[in-house]
Amino acid sequence: MKFDKKEMSLDEKFNKAAEDVKNLKTKPTNDDLLEIYALFKQATVGDNSTDKPGMLDLKGKAKWEAWNGKKGLAQASAKEQYIAKVDQLIQSIGLQ
Repeated sequence: MKFDKKEMSLDEKFNKAAEDVKNLKTKPTNDDLLEIYALFKQATVGDNSTDKPGMLDLKGKAKWEAWNGKKGLAQASAKEQYIAKVDQLIQSIGLQ
């Protein structure tokens, strides 16, 4: 069953983008990965209230800082930005 994008709810578009991002032809850049991670976490969890990882956990720290940078962004806005970012990645990388 195929949905017209205009008729899909924000949550349906968000869930579709979350599936589409797994099917990109190639892995996005680290910066793009951090951006989609941060937007996904902000959209699904809200503001970051977790403890900052230690100095030696570079990957965890980068992810924490990216998510923390979205603090105050409304979850609906984060979903819209996530959808737009995934659409941009699909345009530039393509799907499998």
